Amino acid sequence: MLTIRDLSKTYANGVHALAGVSLDIPQGMFGLLGPNGAGKSSLMRTLATLQDADGGSATLEDGKGGTIDVLRDRDAVRRQLGYLPQDFGVYPKVSAIELLEHFAILKGLTAKGPRKEVVEGLLAQVNLWEVRKRKLGTFSGGMRQRFGIAQALLGDPRLVIVDEPTAGLDPEERNRFLNLLAEISERVAVILSTHIVEDVTDLCPTMAILNRGQVLLSGRPVDAIDALSRQVWRKQIAKSELADYEARHTVLSKRLVAGHPVLHVFASDAPGDGFEQVEPDLEDVYFRQLRQHAKAA
Repeated sequence: MLTIRDLSKTYANGVHALAGVSLDIPQGMFGLLGPNGAGKSSLMRTLATLQDADGGSATLEDGKGGTIDVLRDRDAVRRQLGYLPQDFGVYPKVSAIELLEHFAILKGLTAKGPRKEVVEGLLAQVNLWEVRKRKLGTFSGGMRQRFGIAQALLGDPRLVIVDEPTAGLDPEERNRFLNLLAEISERVAVILSTHIVEDVTDLCPTMAILNRGQVLLSGRPVDAIDALSRQVWRKQIAKSELADYEARHTVLSKRLVAGHPVLHVFASDAPGDGFEQVEPDLEDVYFRQLRQHAKAA
């Protein structure tokens, strides 16, 4: 369990990246949803000990009945942490097995025999064993991300943080990568920071929505979806009608289907205008929270 209380961070340019963030993150996959600039990466970097918080606390269970102060005991945190940042760089002219060996040494796996066993096991786990001697510069985006997970798992961490891991991946690579994360989360806590709602819907038993450095909602996706039951309505309209509908209804989302906007609107009672009731999904929850937050700001 990772416990975060009232975490705050303001950058030198005056941006309030984190404004009193409090979360309880259990073992398993935890989805952190939010648009660009929501504060997700700031939270991830703080938890990964890459930057200081201005205030608040974060504690991580150490597996021995005690806890680690994430903000103050950086060395202890790093021994329990695996981190795959949004921009994970590799040395293009080095092979996968060579670089993972190097990372393993940096992680403290100095004994050659045990290190070899761990490195080879991780490459097999992320399905890179057959290409272990290929240079990383020849890897696809999905292969590089899977290599990134392999390095994050060095040292048998209790917490794994992945920041926007599926950005730029094709559908097949994305599915392969997400399946790998799901397997890992059976043993450890995994924080999946993303702006892709579908990733959280498919994988995460618990989640939070973050915007402008604030937690708008946290809990189980299924509960958040149930709370919108019978309050989401759908209609396809002409483009010329869009402004009028936006003025008269609480529009959650709009997308073009065959050249015509399809609206999802929020309404406690039937809004008329030919709307049909639809079952809500996590995307409706997400946009409902963002619209409410924007209105309150």
